[in-house]
Amino acid sequence: MMTALNCAVLTISDTRTSANDASGDYLSQVISDAGHAVQQRDIVRDNIYAIRACISPWIADDQIQVILTTGGTGFTGRDSTPEAISVLFDKEIIGFGELFRELSYADIGSSTIQSRAIGGLANATLIFCLPGSTHAVKTGWEKIIRNQLDINFKPCNFAELIPRFKER
Repeated sequence: MMTALNCAVLTISDTRTSANDASGDYLSQVISDAGHAVQQRDIVRDNIYAIRACISPWIADDQIQVILTTGGTGFTGRDSTPEAISVLFDKEIIGFGELFRELSYADIGSSTIQSRAIGGLANATLIFCLPGSTHAVKTGWEKIIRNQLDINFKPCNFAELIPRFKER
């Protein structure tokens, strides 16, 4: 039996718009295809405070259980997603970034070292921060996140833990 989760998608970019946000479009589509709901979607510039201003209400919203971001995880001066979001985590999912970089290595070699993909839990909301390229987003969704949001994936998944996150 599938458990539908309420999700939000945030694209972090100085250049993306609703007309050319391929990574955000991809995430929205695969979330829906997996039986979950996209409750919120937005695009913000790569600025620590703009990111926090968008994501904080989603974290506070009891109806949103998962947030997926795309963009801002690189190593350039403007990339600030990890700095903006990691301070909001109650717990970091350390293995998420590690596994993402390991899987990416098969595709892009040592360039994966520049990825600062992160995951965590904030106010009982799962958050996964992915790079901005659609290929990277597909890697993160298909090889990690999709299964972790599927209550039927064994031996364990985050979907089955979501009710327990609320038990503080």
